Amino acid sequence: MPRSVNSVASKARKKKVLKHAKGFFGRRKNVWTVAKNAVDKAWEYAYTGRKLKKRDFRAIWIQRINAAVRPFDLSYSRFINLLSKAEIDINRKTLADLALNNPDAFKALVDQVKK
Repeated sequence: MPRSVNSVASKARKKKVLKHAKGFFGRRKNVWTVAKNAVDKAWEYAYTGRKLKKRDFRAIWIQRINAAVRPFDLSYSRFINLLSKAEIDINRKTLADLALNNPDAFKALVDQVKK
């Protein structure tokens, strides 16, 4: 009895991988074995990047808040401490947005915390 191979499924699988490799340079875009490795690695980087993005944005927010509170003779850590003591629950993303786009509201918040 001859060996049965599901060439329809394997062709579809290869086609899917080569579609994802579109735009890659050289043999990475059209040679199956090279493209498969390149796409797998790209998917690993994409997964890692989604996790790193959260870390990067939090760091940006902290830097923006720190820069915004320096003119008020405060550091970032002192400001966050005063916020928690004043029982003001506002996240860093919102604080950074206030500091950047609405300095008057941010100044009011700093004044309220300093009392």
